[in-house]
Amino acid sequence: MTFILKQIFAFLKLLNSDTGTNQIASGIACGLILGFAPAFSLQTLLVILLLLFFRIQIGAATVFAFFFSLIAWALDPVAHAIGTVVLEMPALQGLFTEMYNMPIVPFTRFNNSIVMGSAVMSIALFPVVFFVSRIMVEKYRATVVARFKETKLFKAMQTTTLYKFYAKYDELYGA
Repeated sequence: MTFILKQIFAFLKLLNSDTGTNQIASGIACGLILGFAPAFSLQTLLVILLLLFFRIQIGAATVFAFFFSLIAWALDPVAHAIGTVVLEMPALQGLFTEMYNMPIVPFTRFNNSIVMGSAVMSIALFPVVFFVSRIMVEKYRATVVARFKETKLFKAMQTTTLYKFYAKYDELYGA
């Protein structure tokens, strides 16, 4: 539980930093795929590799993977229905047979209706989550952070020696 709390606090710090909104939004959207995918599968490994190779916020992906996994658990009946429809499509039967006979692909567990339905839902929701989270981060920064910087507490904190040291350190080394 403390790991999740640390990640939530790190995410709040991330929201208040100068990190790009696209990086945070893509981290949240990757958290959607991580949360909907089975815990130890090739899908998870693929998303983790994407997180490492591209400029995507790993902290945002970690926090939202936890929350989206709770949502995915609640949506399992819907995922089962979607997965059943996809797996029983006659046009895809040959493709699924070929995929199942490949060396590594069966480890994705694509033949499970819940896994297939969750994958279809997460891929379909990825762009929606990306754009909505980008808008939300921009609005958060424009309203909440701007209001906080206008408070007397923040202005008083800016006059302290410790804050001036932190600002100088951040300017020089990028905390």
